[in-house]
Amino acid sequence: MTRPPAPRRRPAKLPWRDRAGRLAPFKLAVFLALFAPGIVLAGQFALGMLGARPLNAVIHGTGLWTIRLLLIALAVTPARAVFDWPGLPVVRRMLGVGALAYGLTHLSLYVIDQNGHMLHVASEIIHRFYLTIGFTALVGLAALGITSTDASVRRMGKNWKRLHWLAYPIGVLAVFHATLQSKIDVSEAMVMAGCFVWLMLWRLLPVERQRSPLALLPLAALASAATAGIEYTWYAVATRIPAERVLAANLDFEDGLRPAVWVLIVAVCIAAVATARNHRRSVVRPA
Repeated sequence: MTRPPAPRRRPAKLPWRDRAGRLAPFKLAVFLALFAPGIVLAGQFALGMLGARPLNAVIHGTGLWTIRLLLIALAVTPARAVFDWPGLPVVRRMLGVGALAYGLTHLSLYVIDQNGHMLHVASEIIHRFYLTIGFTALVGLAALGITSTDASVRRMGKNWKRLHWLAYPIGVLAVFHATLQSKIDVSEAMVMAGCFVWLMLWRLLPVERQRSPLALLPLAALASAATAGIEYTWYAVATRIPAERVLAANLDFEDGLRPAVWVLIVAVCIAAVATARNHRRSVVRPA
């Protein structure tokens, strides 16, 4: 008897190819772009451009890029709707896995900075609140990354979507970790917090209003006010810096723009793009 031919193994799916196996230029561009922050940090480290504590600077940088990529991944859905970009979701998984990769690098470099003493690292994570928050967020991000495959989607069914709702509390923990880590100068963490608030508020809009400038402009104001409120609360609770002065600085541009203003600018620009898109659709719509 002749043996039946062995089933052909499917070739590994490369991240820069579409479901049909063809090269997808957009996916390739995003895949290569994900390496850019790491390459820049490595180059700065090698050239001695990161100050007296270069490894600490790289640890901090990889942590920030973890959160930035997580927020960008969360921004895919609103960007698809507002910018009328139906092909954008194809890179969401890649962005999430990229965030996980930077997060694992962040943790690994911290272990190296502690001379590889794992018991000491574990003790620090348990006893230092900001490390506990960050590690919890990373564990959650790892759970999302491990289950991001097509096979996991098929196997888990409806539970897959329930699990991936964890991206929202993970975002809260990640931004909180960045704020705690930043201590006094929390400007970037506050911008992240404001952007996260915008992303969550946008998801609360009725579907028919998610592209409407009449909804996006008030959303910009709300996100900006929330950013100012979060920043005020942080300085009032966690520091000895007069929180009222920080709040008043949002109206004084002499020393630069405050996080609430940056969030407002970004959100207003999104509303402006939505306005342009809506106008273009009305112009090209056939009579």
